[in-house]
Amino acid sequence: MSKRTADGDNGDAPLKRGGRPEPMDLDDNQEMGEFEDEFEDEFESEDEIFEAGVDGRPDAEREAEERAGAMDVDNGTFIVGRNKLEAGQHLAPDVGTYDMLHSLSTPWPCLSFDIVRDGLGDQREKVYPATMYTVAGTQADSTHQKENQLMVMKFSGLSKIERQEDDSDSDDDDDEVSDPILESKSIPLTSTTNRIRAHRMPAQDPSRPPTTFTATMTESSQVFIHDITPHLASFDTPGTVITPQQNKPLSTIRAHKSEGYALDWSPLVPGGKLLTGDNDGLIYATTRTDGGGWVTDTRAFQGHTGSVEEIQWSPQEASVFASASSDGTVRVWDVRSKSRKPALTVQVSNTDVNVMSWSRLTTHLLATGADDGVWGVWDLRQWKPQTGASDKPSPIASFAYHRDQITSIEWHPTDDSMVAVAAGDNKVTLWDLSVELDDEESKDTAGVQDMPPQLLFEHIVEHAKEVHWHPQIPGTLVVTGSEFSVWRPIPVVYGVPTK
Repeated sequence: MSKRTADGDNGDAPLKRGGRPEPMDLDDNQEMGEFEDEFEDEFESEDEIFEAGVDGRPDAEREAEERAGAMDVDNGTFIVGRNKLEAGQHLAPDVGTYDMLHSLSTPWPCLSFDIVRDGLGDQREKVYPATMYTVAGTQADSTHQKENQLMVMKFSGLSKIERQEDDSDSDDDDDEVSDPILESKSIPLTSTTNRIRAHRMPAQDPSRPPTTFTATMTESSQVFIHDITPHLASFDTPGTVITPQQNKPLSTIRAHKSEGYALDWSPLVPGGKLLTGDNDGLIYATTRTDGGGWVTDTRAFQGHTGSVEEIQWSPQEASVFASASSDGTVRVWDVRSKSRKPALTVQVSNTDVNVMSWSRLTTHLLATGADDGVWGVWDLRQWKPQTGASDKPSPIASFAYHRDQITSIEWHPTDDSMVAVAAGDNKVTLWDLSVELDDEESKDTAGVQDMPPQLLFEHIVEHAKEVHWHPQIPGTLVVTGSEFSVWRPIPVVYGVPTK
């Protein structure tokens, strides 16, 4: 895994989970961010609200470019394991496989983000036009540290891709007319963001909105906790002004002596309980008090011999969490332990274990992704205290499809057989672990050794770093890298009708 090194002349130092993408070329007066379609439609911006057309270009323009590049592009379907790119050829996305596809650029790359749950409904039957809320932290280069910020964003008007066969469907007309809009609020930060996570605390008073906290781990080794509730509310209250006091952190965690990337809020402690892990292999717990303050336990959890790359709370046991490390292990802990030592340790890779995801539906399943491009699924019921090499458990599924380090992995929120994976080879892949081929299907796939049958979909994002399923919009994903990509494959992949 690439670790952060001393800044070079260009100020773009490599980061964990891959190198920092090149900064965008921006005019001096360019605002916070901008939507752009996959095919570089022009757009206009005003203040912090941006509009752009849906994906796609006029037919004449697209046809002209296709004719000009006909000698360089193979317009057929590329099948991994069967086809090879010849000199001068390149791959282009098949927009026909997407139900929605939008892109978003920000002043500086945001290599970590989180989706904020909203009050618009779970498992929304009417998908389009879609609205979602996100938080992200920027990664400005070393010469522009003062430009870093925590970005609170609202995406709205996210429409499905318009197809010719949809023109006759008058029932869907309302879904096709909106333009995507980005609204954003920024909170100044003094350092680049390594990892950010949001936590929504239910309101005790039904007349008041839920409180939303963010925790931001920075390159400075400090962790900032902010209340972004007023920033989210301002999107729906025109004219609202965010005060400097509302931009200040509620708490700053200074327990870490080195920077870190591991961060997770407990899903079972509504008031707020946070775990943070650093490059020294130390993990600290921070809890919100009854009075609304924040207290960090100075007794660190210790056991890893390398940096802590990922932390995940158990979705079922409020006192249990797991951590993944560059030492190749995953360790399971109990916060009630006085020894602050792990209860279980399993060597899951000979390389760094970069990322991890604990299934919220089948809570004995844990997915891990490593520096060698391999990701796997583990049955925690098979994990026991080890007494020898022969006791090492094996994954119940393992895939070596990606050609670079795994940078993100996440279980589908409502389907315990589906997993999204992002990697340093610029690919985001969707997998269905329930797929098994019968004899006839096995014959059809002969010679496609590099294409596992469980692979459902492949999405290309330059410098793909972090991917999340939207927990309330079925089949919709957001991924960040050189830019944000908001997308939804055709619903047939999930068996979810588009309305």
